[in-house]
Amino acid sequence: MARLLSVRLPAARIAAMSAEDTHGSAEVAARVERRWATIAVIIVVGMALLAAFAGIHRATMPQPRVETTDPSRIHLSGEFVESNLGSVLEANGNVTVRAIGQQYSFTPACIVVPVDTPITLRATSADVVHGILIQGTNVNTMLVPGYISEQLMRFTRTGDYLMPCQEFCSFGHEGMWGKVEVIDKTDFADRAKGGGRLSCVGQ
Repeated sequence: MARLLSVRLPAARIAAMSAEDTHGSAEVAARVERRWATIAVIIVVGMALLAAFAGIHRATMPQPRVETTDPSRIHLSGEFVESNLGSVLEANGNVTVRAIGQQYSFTPACIVVPVDTPITLRATSADVVHGILIQGTNVNTMLVPGYISEQLMRFTRTGDYLMPCQEFCSFGHEGMWGKVEVIDKTDFADRAKGGGRLSCVGQ
């Protein structure tokens, strides 16, 4: 009988120790899960606060430079007269593109620019809010009547890029499309030799 007890007692102890180990492991796992859950909550709250601060800061602080224009006279005088629309090669080798959005088209409807060249897009609206989105790039800007939008861009490959209006501007919105034609720098320079503003309308 004594021998039987001596065999059973270690087994009972082992079972008790196993139960304690299991309980201890569960507590450790629970603590780790709580710790990671706390970290995740802190990260989410921090990102929300950062986004709120950035939004409030942008809404309350004036933009560093705001350019305005008279939408009722942009076709008659100033930077956006018809003869000044399109692409122009500047003296420093950069290119400036000027365009107008109006219901339901862009002027010019086809913009030609050189590849691997710094380009400044300057555009405005003649009537309601429009938007320029050049597919396959990060160019995405709003055209607000009375204001001039400016965006820097650079194309790394030649080809045609669709340019839809991405702001709903009434019932003809779905038909408001333009195109950007990116060509070789030498070809663009040859076209620019004659002066004037370049576009690919009618080509």
